[in-house]
Amino acid sequence: MAKGYNSRNMRGMGGVDKNMLRQAQKMSADMQKNQTNLQNREYAAQSGGGTVKVVVTGQHRLKSITIDPEALSPEDAELLQDMVLTAVNDAMAQADKDAAETMNRITGGLNLGNLGL
Repeated sequence: MAKGYNSRNMRGMGGVDKNMLRQAQKMSADMQKNQTNLQNREYAAQSGGGTVKVVVTGQHRLKSITIDPEALSPEDAELLQDMVLTAVNDAMAQADKDAAETMNRITGGLNLGNLGL
């Protein structure tokens, strides 16, 4: 039997397989590092022409909300609620897009969603 082959004439942990394993381990380490970096990032968004400003983290935690005092009249409460909702959703969407783009760069477009990565 040739060196590096098992009884089924398949390569064992030689040459290509070790290289593939190293690449997979590197990709896993890169993904873990980038996931940590993404979680620590902050994303800002605003609505109502800057009337409402929010900051969220990459972990989808709302970090701050700033509301222009001029928007605090009782008759504008519903509009203000809509602006807060819009700004928060925009910031969360930025975080999601950044995470997807970062992971796509690492995986080369492979869909690893089922692996929990």
